[in-house]
Amino acid sequence: MVAPEVSRHRDFIGPELVSTNPHVPIHNYYDRYNNICRRIVAPAGEFTLRGDVTLQDSGDWDEVNPAAEELRAEDLPDEVMGFLTASRYVESDLVSQEAWDLFGSVTPGWTRVQTVVDHVNGLLTFDYGTASVYRTAAGARQGGIGVCRDFAHLALAYLRALNIPARYVNGYVGDIGVPKVDAPMDFAAWTEVYLSGKWYTFDPRNNERRIGRVVVARGHDAADVPLMNSFGAHELTGFTVWCHPVDEQGNELDGMLFGK
Repeated sequence: MVAPEVSRHRDFIGPELVSTNPHVPIHNYYDRYNNICRRIVAPAGEFTLRGDVTLQDSGDWDEVNPAAEELRAEDLPDEVMGFLTASRYVESDLVSQEAWDLFGSVTPGWTRVQTVVDHVNGLLTFDYGTASVYRTAAGARQGGIGVCRDFAHLALAYLRALNIPARYVNGYVGDIGVPKVDAPMDFAAWTEVYLSGKWYTFDPRNNERRIGRVVVARGHDAADVPLMNSFGAHELTGFTVWCHPVDEQGNELDGMLFGK
């Protein structure tokens, strides 16, 4: 799962280029969340996957709406009810009492959601070297350390415990318009929260609005939207994400937004 979501395809400037080395057929399908999945049979030996696309972005920051309100459970539409439940990495049942103790008295709506995100951002320390496919929301809370997916999982656990629908998102997010950090931006995870009848972006790891965010996939948690599922033994020998700003003629502008 590396292709931008379907709604961004109208922003493509030219076709998305996907290739493998050695060449094998690629089959696309859509999962239950309407995410684009690519299916291949990889031969034995060294194998490379590559994808490139240029798209036009509005240049707008992630939307802010301090007046956005929580909806009562009985007023939520059917299609968001599933995002209230616990999942593989999001044990909202285990943090339920803690969530109400910490956030139950906070003004409902945007303010409460932002308070949850602020808490998670301050509670966890980001460290690439600690990435683990086994760490859950409760595990991240206990250890106090993690990567962007752990920040997202813990925020989701608190929000769902508070009866606020929230879903896991991954994709590309650069550092356009914000001070650059030592660690380059890359394939990242964040959350979307359902308030006042629509989904809003909240980023527990960065805890700030961003420009040029590109969604790849959405689900209950990271188990739904892996970068790759392999049904057999494999060893990852390299992984590079890149994103350069370009002008209207496609010429690269100064600055590399993503790195290895």
